[in-house]
Amino acid sequence: MESKGECASTFLVFIVCLVSVCVVGGQRSALTPAMFTFGDSLIDDGNNNLIPTIAKANYFPYGIDFGFPTGRFCNGLTVVDYGAKLLGLPLVPPYLSPTSKGAKILQGLNYASAAAGIIDETGRHYGARISFNGQISLFKKTVMVDLPLLFQNQQAVSEYLARSVFVITIGSNDYINNYLLPNLYTTSRIYSGEAFAQLLINILSQQLTQLYRLGARKMVLVGIGALGCIPSQLSMASGNNGCVERVNNLVTAFNDRLVQMSNTLNATLPGSFFVYQNIYGVFSDMINNPSNYGFSVANKACCGNGRYGGDLSCLPMQPPCPNRNQYIFWDSFHPTQAVNAIIAERCYTEGATDCYPISIYQLAQI
Repeated sequence: MESKGECASTFLVFIVCLVSVCVVGGQRSALTPAMFTFGDSLIDDGNNNLIPTIAKANYFPYGIDFGFPTGRFCNGLTVVDYGAKLLGLPLVPPYLSPTSKGAKILQGLNYASAAAGIIDETGRHYGARISFNGQISLFKKTVMVDLPLLFQNQQAVSEYLARSVFVITIGSNDYINNYLLPNLYTTSRIYSGEAFAQLLINILSQQLTQLYRLGARKMVLVGIGALGCIPSQLSMASGNNGCVERVNNLVTAFNDRLVQMSNTLNATLPGSFFVYQNIYGVFSDMINNPSNYGFSVANKACCGNGRYGGDLSCLPMQPPCPNRNQYIFWDSFHPTQAVNAIIAERCYTEGATDCYPISIYQLAQI
């Protein structure tokens, strides 16, 4: 029979292997102990399935290339799904899943919620959603209640969090489901584009500081893509033959400030390391030069109705296009799995080109 000391030693080895890079059979299992993700429908992997909202993707044909609908707003995997794989981690489970308990949370949790924004009111016309503030509150519960049950002491929890990677994909809805809907929200009547971008950055800076105080150190700030090129915006711009420049200019104002903020936070929060992921650049290039990336359809959704496809998003049981890997857009707002794979490859690998000042691959190993 094992002694108490031997049992304790075995348990500690188990925990160490879960939260560090273990070598099994000569193979490295992970570059980071865990990935915690926050954001909106671009990376929601099932949280909205479990709240009262019309912003759901829990029906076919969503998930058609995953094998079944999961709640991902995609035909298959999201960017953070591919990112987790590239870092040697399993797919990160949704926080609200009944099975996301105990040791299953040790390699990370996904708090993202479709329709969520930096501003609490963003996306309210969809019903319930977990705003970024709400997601931070859920993470606080994870840190204060759940993780201490899995570690010897608070110092061990802090070290684990400091080595984990945090990915924040937020802000798109503050434009397409707030600022750009003047009949439902007042923000565009109160703020100029520049002032609204600064408002978002001011709030986001406070939110990221909260995450830092809860133990996050390695944070990836994902920029907003070229929203003026998505089918939902194209469908609202009558006679439009290209991207809606006004919308893209709004996004650029935000992204420019996001880069500046990441530099400021790196300089002012001791021990932190913020990485900026430039989604706008590669996404714009895909739209303008689709064949360079293996795509043939750049301005129409694979699943949906209307001139641009996806004007009404992807309806239940609606047959999608058969050649999904040829499309940049899956539905009116979201890219296909093929696009997500390219975006992840350009930031989660050693030779990444779209992250500043280092790749997420390098960040994971710091």
